[in-house]
Order: sequence, then C-alpha cells, then structure tokens
Amino acid sequence: MKRLQVNTTQNVKIDFELANIGHRMLAFFVDNIIKFAYVYLIVRFFNFAPLRDVAGDSWSIRALDILMFLPITFYSLYSEVLLNGQTIGKKLAKIKVINVDGFKPSFVDFTMRWFMRIVDFNFFILVFIYAYSLGLDQYLVLLWLMFLGGKLVGFFSVLTTKNNQRIGDLSANTVVIQLKDAAAFSHTIIEELAEEYVPKYASVIKLSDNDARIIKDTFHSARKTRDYKTLIKLRTKIEEVTGIKSKEESDIQFIDRVLKDYNFYTQNM
Repeated sequence: MKRLQVNTTQNVKIDFELANIGHRMLAFFVDNIIKFAYVYLIVRFFNFAPLRDVAGDSWSIRALDILMFLPITFYSLYSEVLLNGQTIGKKLAKIKVINVDGFKPSFVDFTMRWFMRIVDFNFFILVFIYAYSLGLDQYLVLLWLMFLGGKLVGFFSVLTTKNNQRIGDLSANTVVIQLKDAAAFSHTIIEELAEEYVPKYASVIKLSDNDARIIKDTFHSARKTRDYKTLIKLRTKIEEVTGIKSKEESDIQFIDRVLKDYNFYTQNM
C-alpha cells in the first residue's frame, strides 16, 4: 500500500495511506450511478415540452438542455467543496481529497482538479461526439474505442504515478487518501469541538487511534475513581510517546486537552 508522508509546520511527520485504484473506482462508479439516476429522473418524470415550446428557437432549446445538465456537470466540484474533499461516492469508499502538504485544498485546487476531468475522462469522448456529428459512421468501431479509451486515461494515470494521482491531481497538487476506520475513530471522540477551537499540542498526531482510545478509557476510569496515581502515569506515558511537555495546571486538564487536540487534527487533516 502506497503512503504519503507530510511534514507539518510543527516539524511533525504524518503518514497518509493513499487510496488505491479499487477505492477510487468504487467512488467513481457510485458517483456515476448518481449522475445517471439524475438524468433518468429528469427525462422520465419531468415534462419540459412546454418550456421548449416557449423557448422556440434551437439555440434557446440548447440553452435549456445545458441548464438541465448543470447539476451533474459540476457534481464533482461542488460536492468536494461542500463535503470537505469528498463526493457521495468517496464517502462510501472512505476516501478523501487533500493537498499534498496535508491540508484541505483551496477552491482553486478543487476547480483545477474538476476541470482536468476533460483530460482524465472526457477528452476522447468529446472527440467522439464531434466526429460522430460529422457523419463519420464508417469509423464507428474506432470511435467507440476512443470513447472507452477516454475513460481509461485517468485509470492508467492513477496506476502509474508515484502518489496514485490522475492528471487532475497532478495539476491541482492534490492526492486522494484512505480515511481511518470511522468506527474506531468514533471511539476517540470525547465531545464535539467548537468551530473556534484552537489546538495546542500538534504532536498528538503521533498517537494512533488505538492509543487515543486506550487513553480515553483509562482517563475516564481514573478520573471517575479519583485515581491520581494512574493519571500521573498516563500523563507521563503521553509525554514519553509524543514528546509533549504539559503546560496545563493539572494532569486532568492536560489529558483532556490531548484528547481534544487529537480529535481536532484527525478530523481536519
């Protein structure tokens, strides 16, 4: 399994597991099923004939057709922007788009990534449509091969590049990563963090999900029974593993802060 190592501004190294071709194909198929379902529903259940009659000329009718298909045309772009680097397909496949430096891509990055789908998936399809419109029926087999080949450009790009990137990823400086097990992650959450929450200890990302879960369980048990010796041992172990030195007034405050910071970084990286 390929991995990407990112060095944060706090000089802490984070390893991301890159999404493989299987994860990305699953997301691709799910998203395309959603697109086809939209087209089917539009064609099957909505009668646009009156609007076409009102539009009258062919240019207005074409403009109406374009308007109808805008939601699926920009589906990947607005989904990744609104869902923090994911589409519905990516959510189901548990993968996510991030910047190669480990941060959330900017709107420009998402836009570049979306625009380059023309090359990754649709360039030869556009050639196919243009050639077919010219009446080149005698080359129909070749045209269909071009149509199918256009869908494979991104596929082979993911297979052959160092960080499993398609051309859109290379252009936008993004990668697609595999997310941690959502079930395991949920056990590490103590409470929902406020939007304005500011973390203090960046090195908590040296902990694993299992570390955080053990810390949480031990912390809750020791605090409930007022087992201060265990809290001291727990604080010492955290400092040893992460290299953090407590800046809090008590061990309880420190461990609570560590768990919250861990949640913050694992939710936002």
